[in-house]
Amino acid sequence: MSKVAFLGLGAMGSRMAANLLKAGHELTVWNLTPEAAKSLAASGAKAVATPREAAEGNDFIIAMVSNDDASRHVWLDPSSGALAGAKAGTIAIESSTLTPEWVRELGSFTSKAGVTLLDAMVSGSTPQAESAQLVFLVGGDAHALKRAEPLLQALGSSIQHAGPEACGALAKLATNTLMGAQLATLAEMVAMLKRQGVDPKQVLHAVSATAMWNPHLTRDAESMLSGNFETKFPIKLLEKDLGYTVKTAGGDVEVPTVSAVRNLFKRAIDENLGDLNMTAVVKLFDKQY
Repeated sequence: MSKVAFLGLGAMGSRMAANLLKAGHELTVWNLTPEAAKSLAASGAKAVATPREAAEGNDFIIAMVSNDDASRHVWLDPSSGALAGAKAGTIAIESSTLTPEWVRELGSFTSKAGVTLLDAMVSGSTPQAESAQLVFLVGGDAHALKRAEPLLQALGSSIQHAGPEACGALAKLATNTLMGAQLATLAEMVAMLKRQGVDPKQVLHAVSATAMWNPHLTRDAESMLSGNFETKFPIKLLEKDLGYTVKTAGGDVEVPTVSAVRNLFKRAIDENLGDLNMTAVVKLFDKQY
């Protein structure tokens, strides 16, 4: 079993870290708010005060934080950052959803420290994190990925090597952008069907027999039709990811469709829906909720 540091114990990270413990790995954990580490510490993890302390002596360091700025802080803070405590030969696994630009910059710092970076982004939300069914979209060195595979297999059901450094980030942005566009369209169609006075569930069931349907649409449609918006992936994080796609593409002019979808989710945030599950975007079109 491996010696692993895990940085970031939010909704996703806490579940991923718990699965590493279940798999028998020796785990050190850090979170910005220490209370989040208590249950993991009670289960056998070592909780520490800084990312630097978490990194010391470990063979792998996994980060799961909210954005580029948080990632920069946990890795590069001069006094408390993980790279300051990492030993040469460590594999850094960045699983946060980030811009490829920042991943490449981080890679230059890890390289100078003798640390190998894998941008191993995940597809899936809290149910998949809890059941170790995440899909890993990985950028970086194939040999380093081979070393990390036993670790990632404790967290996910599929490991896809997307290419060199930053390709994991690109694959994740492409995935979430497709999801956002699909979700926005579904929300508009649900509202349209209701305005037509038909049973939207029955119509969508017919649509589900076509090649245009997928399991994600089934789950999202059920959420929209039932009005169950329990947060698995909040609107505010999807909007952030769409913003990263627009930035990576070179601006609104380069990706007008993506920009329009992002603006829809920005509007949802403006209407105080940002903390709800992403399917709550239907509230913009169907006022019955």
